[in-house]
Amino acid sequence: MSERAAFLRELVTHNRKPIDFDNVVATFGNGHIAVREVTCRFEHGTSTALVGANGSGKTTVLHLVAGLTQPSSGTINPSPSRKSVALVPQQHGLRAWMPLTVSDVLRMSRFRNRGLIKRFGPADRIIIEDAAERMEVLDLVNRQFGELSGGQRQRVMVAQALAHDADVLLMDEPITGLDMPSQEVIIRTVDDERRRGRIVVISTHHMDEAELCDQVLLLANRMIAVGTPSEALTNKNLQEAFGLRMAHGDEEDCVFHGEHDSHEDGILHVFNDHGHGHDHGYGHDHFDR
Repeated sequence: MSERAAFLRELVTHNRKPIDFDNVVATFGNGHIAVREVTCRFEHGTSTALVGANGSGKTTVLHLVAGLTQPSSGTINPSPSRKSVALVPQQHGLRAWMPLTVSDVLRMSRFRNRGLIKRFGPADRIIIEDAAERMEVLDLVNRQFGELSGGQRQRVMVAQALAHDADVLLMDEPITGLDMPSQEVIIRTVDDERRRGRIVVISTHHMDEAELCDQVLLLANRMIAVGTPSEALTNKNLQEAFGLRMAHGDEEDCVFHGEHDSHEDGILHVFNDHGHGHDHGYGHDHFDR
């Protein structure tokens, strides 16, 4: 094994304490409840999908894990300040204006560890290069960030998050609206980071993405269900989270495949709407077969 490979292999979290939410409530400034009754555990070496309609509290939960939002009641243990966290926010066309090269954006990931003045060392360069290689943006490092396509920009931002070498990786709808190659690179990265022992949490309203995670937290401004995909994404729970228009068939049936909604043989078919056709998963049961 090369010295570089040995160094990268050691980049796994040493703080393996899980994050526990106990009846957590978060409210907006006007008193409106963003999310309530959230009790769950985020374990190291697992991936969790936050699922729900727009405005259901998915982003709020990510911000609670990151420490950007404080709970109105309930507890989060350990405090987010005790964990290092990397967050990839939603795109919405932001950051394209930044007069920075891709190299500049990636180097920003190391400022937290050494500040703005201290020189970059060999370890920083290895970590940044590895993240860029994994996200397939190494050939873009001299390009202006604002000139990139949406998929390229998102892969750069995920590479920046990876280069933080954090205990927890959070991504808010990371593949929504992206080209298929960018989706697949990011999907693979979720499983890679889980395997490296990190806590990985993504928000999504795509059932096929959720099915690939170890755990699903189903939200509708409160916790509807938490568990494995088969436990959480039942017809009954989806009806409660999304409304009756989303589901037909037997109460406990829920199947994920295809490209168009249909309701056949008393089974709920919930389909993806961005068509990247995964045949591999984030979770142990899918990947390790």
